[in-house]
Amino acid sequence: MERNLKNVLVISFGFVLLFTAYSGLQSLQSSLNAEEGLGVASLSVLFAALTLSSMFLPPIVIKKLGCKWTIVVSMCGYVAYSLGNFYASWYTLIPASVILGLGGAPLWSAKCTYLTIAGTLYAEKAGKNAKDIINQYFGVFFLVFQTSGVWGNLISALILDQSSNKVEITEEDLKCCGAFNCLTGTTNSTESARPSNSLIYTLVGIYTASGVLAVLLVSIFLDQIQSDQVETEKEKLEAPSFWSTFLATFRHLKDKRQCLLIPLTMYSGFEQAFLTGDYSKVYMTCALGIQYVGYMMICFAGVNSLCSLLFGKISQFTGRKLLFALAAVLNTGCIITLLLWKPHPKQLPVFFVIPALWGVSDAVWQTQTNAIYGILFEKNKEAAFANYRLWESVGFVIAFAYSNMLQAYVKMYILLSVLVLSMVTYGAVEYLEAKSSHRTPAATKKENGKSPSQETHM
Repeated sequence: MERNLKNVLVISFGFVLLFTAYSGLQSLQSSLNAEEGLGVASLSVLFAALTLSSMFLPPIVIKKLGCKWTIVVSMCGYVAYSLGNFYASWYTLIPASVILGLGGAPLWSAKCTYLTIAGTLYAEKAGKNAKDIINQYFGVFFLVFQTSGVWGNLISALILDQSSNKVEITEEDLKCCGAFNCLTGTTNSTESARPSNSLIYTLVGIYTASGVLAVLLVSIFLDQIQSDQVETEKEKLEAPSFWSTFLATFRHLKDKRQCLLIPLTMYSGFEQAFLTGDYSKVYMTCALGIQYVGYMMICFAGVNSLCSLLFGKISQFTGRKLLFALAAVLNTGCIITLLLWKPHPKQLPVFFVIPALWGVSDAVWQTQTNAIYGILFEKNKEAAFANYRLWESVGFVIAFAYSNMLQAYVKMYILLSVLVLSMVTYGAVEYLEAKSSHRTPAATKKENGKSPSQETHM
């Protein structure tokens, strides 16, 4: 157990080091690389590459390299993204985004495969239930991993807070903040007060070092899973071909429930993209300064993590419908508030209350949407979760793609429209499920040659 636990901890802390860098850079892209919309364009390209990667690369790369070296090689893609931020331009950041996106899906697939195989092997040796051990391993991983958002944003907040380029925010500057923000080219002095190059190099240098440490930690201390070759041979003999798995993703769209869940899944991408790409820029950076973005994301990540744990436990008592309703009400309230509110530095608590409430609702979108996919499509989980990753990524891509073209209030109306559509189609899914569950007992009895009335009289 000690050796297995060591491997789980190596992966967990490797991911913490890697995503400390990535989460910090992602939160800052819309503000740090605002010129010509480079930051959000890079995120749009990143998620587009991630979408393609999810459909094609994981099984191929894992079979060729094995789990350990897939993780190592994929991590190098994240380091390349950090390096691209040293001198951010269309010729450095966009290719770096493509590399990271292509490496993202194999990284997560290899991690899941490694933990699953390691848990299964230990369970066989110890005579324990494999599911229990695997759940323990994933529990340890996510307990450690969830802290990466805090560390990455704390580093950016502490470093950027030392900026000497801070400017006094005037009432004229604040006119460009909020829902009716000024588009690129008419930004206020706060948005244009970019931190000095020395501070940016320090920040990106720390993030790059964190990524390199992650690569070294996994390369040196993670054991190559012994059953990699055995598993590969088993897959060749038993598993469906790559193309059949790929086509199964699209064949799954024949299921009416999957089609109805597409708006809800895409909304998850839309709402996350809005917080990191738009709220951080036109509210936080515009009215307070870029140094506050890190603190804002710490608030969001902390609340999100705690609520994810809470909702995972209480969903069995409340049911998913109540939680989805809570998330929809909170998100709607936040959007309406942002449409009406003119941000001002004197209203500091409001800047943090909104991401905190957003964190509560996002915890529902993440935990419950994943759960409903697992419950509704239990027999086709692989195809179902491939669709989940696909449509969430499409939401990210679309939201980041139009980020620089529209004012914030237009994007909020789009967000609100997608939310309303999501709740309508989700309601239709629940209706179909309720209808199906009522019909099943009668159908079962009919198949047994007994009508419901006959059953009652026996």
